[in-house]
Parts: sequence; structure tokens; C-alpha cells
Amino acid sequence: MLRILLSRVREYWKYAAITPLFMIGEVAMEVLIPTLMAYVVDSGISASDMGVIGRVSVMLVGAAMLSLAFGMLGAWSASKASAGFAKNIRHDEYAKVMSFSFADIDKFSTSSLITRMTTDVQNVQMSFQMMIRICVRAPIMFIFAIIMVWHNGGVLSLVFAVAIPVLACGIYFILSRTHKYFTKAFKGYDVFNRVVQENLNGIRTVKAYVREDQQQALFNDSAADIRDNFKKGQKIMAFTNPIMMTVTFVCIITLSYLGAKYINIGTLTTGELLSIYTYTFQILSSLLMVGMVIVMFSVSWASIVRIAEVLSTEPSMDSNEEGETSIADGSIQFDHVSFGYGKDSVVLDDINLDIKSGEMIGILGPTGSGKTTLISLIARLYDTQSGTVKVGGRNVREYNLKALRDNVAVVLQKNTLFTGTVSENLRWGNPDATDEAIRKASDIASVTPFIASMKDGFDSHVEQGGTNFSGGQKQRLCIARALLKNPKILILDDSTSAVDTATDAQIRRALREDVQHLTKIIISQRLSSIMEADQILMMENGRIVDRGTHEELLSRNEEYRMLYETQEGDKKNA
Repeated sequence: MLRILLSRVREYWKYAAITPLFMIGEVAMEVLIPTLMAYVVDSGISASDMGVIGRVSVMLVGAAMLSLAFGMLGAWSASKASAGFAKNIRHDEYAKVMSFSFADIDKFSTSSLITRMTTDVQNVQMSFQMMIRICVRAPIMFIFAIIMVWHNGGVLSLVFAVAIPVLACGIYFILSRTHKYFTKAFKGYDVFNRVVQENLNGIRTVKAYVREDQQQALFNDSAADIRDNFKKGQKIMAFTNPIMMTVTFVCIITLSYLGAKYINIGTLTTGELLSIYTYTFQILSSLLMVGMVIVMFSVSWASIVRIAEVLSTEPSMDSNEEGETSIADGSIQFDHVSFGYGKDSVVLDDINLDIKSGEMIGILGPTGSGKTTLISLIARLYDTQSGTVKVGGRNVREYNLKALRDNVAVVLQKNTLFTGTVSENLRWGNPDATDEAIRKASDIASVTPFIASMKDGFDSHVEQGGTNFSGGQKQRLCIARALLKNPKILILDDSTSAVDTATDAQIRRALREDVQHLTKIIISQRLSSIMEADQILMMENGRIVDRGTHEELLSRNEEYRMLYETQEGDKKNA
């Protein structure tokens, strides 16, 4: 997992490589300063030698300036490396998600993927920055300071043989109890993001049913869960500073007692004892910093695992980059096709179907009968579990995936528009579409009438999610967008459900007369939308239970006849 992530440093490896060098320079200067101070006390101040005091003072200022410079350069290079590292991870995660099939996205979840590209990446970025700075600085500081204490104080360094294990045990005690709380807190972001996403996407439903209080309670619960876990972890972390200070002061008291004795007998100077005090802080603080790095790394480990899981997931659907790019026509064949979303689920069961190029097919069936799943297999939004789907006489798996989807335009019932202008949204179907092509597709989809009434026409602004358009207008815009792809197959999945019957009839007439070459598949519960189809499929429980023209089904299928009479009766009553 670390190899997968660290390979994303890429062009920022130079900044990551020079950061430890700056840290070594900073540590060297910091360790040198106490020794210079000891020298100025023993050889300058004690001997009243102003020459020594002046020379060493200049050296102290120089060492301090160099330490500051190395520290600033290290912070700059570490920030550059970690920010670039995070940028590359987000880029690769997003690119990987874009390559996922619907099944792959279903395996994760939208809220979880958002967390993995935001909070988790931020955690990893902080850990990486600490690794290239603190993980280098703290151990080197520890080693250098121990050496200097041994050099200046000799046996006084044995004090740390007791102090270091005590502080290490205290840090371990804290780490072992905080890790689980921080891990739970970051996992809680998945739930938190899901609640926020659902409520923002469904804000109209929330307000329509006056569920603000209940949804606010859900939000508060998820936020409180994160807060409580962080609070529990921070309560334990609060013991860090008292433990650190206690060990430090005990060391100083012990060193003062022993140091005074050694000064009296002449084996230690006052300046050397003062330098040991400074080195004591450096030794224990470096050990504490190592502990903090371990805390951050242990907290981030869950994020590392989650990010690596996305990056290492191979898309379940091969895009077949070297596949066939030319599709002969819009003919479709299903040969003993079965499919389910899980091992034990059966959504489609032994489907056999033959659609000729240019035909109009209507699909009718209750919710859960497999209608949307059936048409999803044509564009390879999912792959069959058994059997084959052919388009243009070839197995859909033999085509380059982009080429296949460019030739199969699917308009779903839940339509999505993106922030921008109307023309920009329509050009999703064809970035190079001319204004004339846009007008033609808009005429067929009955977009032109309501666009003409808008001040800016096709340059009118589209709010996020298309909230400034009605449901029927969004459906018509999405149909026009699909037509601009100039596909060989057009699939409308209940995509005129919000359109009035008169406009629906206009769209069907235009589809029948203006784009006769297209194979058209229309899923609808409105019989008037599919009555003129060359073939109507009736689906139930994942199977095609009957098929035929409107007249054929009306004459022999009781269920179809009852549905027709009900809808026609409703029209007359209306």
C-alpha cells in the first residue's frame, strides 16, 4: 500500500529528497548552539575575555541564522512535496473512479469515494509532510544530542538510560489508546458525507415533507459521533505534555544535583552543565516528536488503506482500448442473457431478443422487472453474467468502450444537467456540434419552444443540477443532448415521464420522421408513448413474458388490454 501511494510523489520527488538535507542542516546548527554557549560561559564570561565573547557571539548568531534558514527551506520544500503528492493522489483517484464501471462504484459508495478524495488525502498529506521532516529531524536530533551529552557530561548521560524508557512507555500508553478513537473518527466521515450529500441532493423533498428537524438530528448524530471520538482521543493525548514535562524536570533536577557535585570536584564545568540542560530538552522533545509522528501515521493508516484500495482496484469492465471502433448499424441481439447485481440475485433471466436496425421498440413492465438493467447491458454500463449482447452484429465486449457508448445514447429518467450554459450542456453529446446541429436536435426534442422564450436563448445559464428548469424541460434537454451524439441507438428510459402528452407526441413524431435511421428503445409506463413501436416487450420478474405490436398485444394479452383501457378511460374522464 505504501508503494502504491509513494509512487504518486512523481515530479515532486526532488522536493521530498532535499527536505531531509535541510533538516540535517537545521539539527546540526541547533546542536552546535549549546556547545558554543558552553564555550562562551567557560572561556569567555568566566575568564572575562571579551575577545572570546565577541567571536563566539558572532558564531552563535550565524548558527542561529543558519538554523532558521535551513528550517524555513525545509518547511518550504516539505510543503511543496506534500501538496504536490496530495494533488497527484487526488488526480489518480479521480481518474480511477472515472474508469470504474457502475458495478465498481456500487462496491464503494459515493460518500465513501468523496471522503477518500478529501479527508483521507488530507490525512496522508499531513503524514507525508511529517515523515520527510520530523521523521528525519527527530531521530538525528536525538542521536546528536545524546552524543553531545556523553561528550560534555560523561556519566551524566546515564540519567537518560532511565528517563528515555519511562517517556517511551508513556508515549506507547497514549498511542495504544488513542489509535482506535482516531480511526473511528475518520471512518465516521463516510457517514457524515453521506448524510450531507443525501440532504443537499434531496433538499426539496426534505422541505416538502417538513423533515428538516429529523434530518438535522441525523446530521447532528453523525457530527457528534466524529466529535466524540476525537474528544476521547484528545483527552488521552492531553496526558502527553504533563508526562513530557514531568520527565524533563526530573531529569533537570537530577542533572543539577549530580552536576553540582562534578563541578565541585572539577570534572564538569558550569558551561557544560548548562549545555546538558539544553540537550535534555532536545533529547526528550525529539522522542516526543517521534511519538507524535507515530500517532499521526497510525491515524492515517486507515486513510492509506482506503486510498490504496481505490488506486489498486482494477476496473471490472475492460475498456478494450484496441477494440473495434466502427459499428455497422443499430441492430441488437440478446442471446440467452442473464444478469444479477449479486451472486444470489437474478435481475434478468435467459433473455433472447432480436432488434433490427432502425426499429422502434417499446418496453413495458412493473418496477423491478429488469427494464433499466436490460438497456444498461447494451451500452455496457454493466456486463452480462452469461450469454452475449451484440450490437451491429458483434459482441459488445469486442468494441472499444468509448466507441460503443458514443454510438449508444442513453437518456435516463433521472436527468442530470451541469453548471454552465444550455449550449454547453447540449455539447456534452458532441463538443464539436455546430449551432445548426444544436437547433436541429432541439427541434426534435421540443427544446426550441421554451428556449426561445428565454432572454439569452441557448446561452442561458444552467444552475447546478439544472434547478432553474422544470423536470420536463430537463428531460427534453437531455434527449437533445443524446441526439447530438449522432448515435446509432437511442434509448429513452422513461425519459418523457415529466413531459405533457402533447409534447410527448411531438417528440415521438419527430423521432419517427426525422431520425428514421436510429434504432429507438423507449421504456415507458405511458402506453401512448410506445403504441406506435414496431415491437412492444412486456417484462416481469426479469423475463420477457410477451412481445408484439400494440394490436397484437391488445387482442391476446389481458393485462395489456386492461392497462390500455385504464389509461384510455383516464384520458376520457380527464
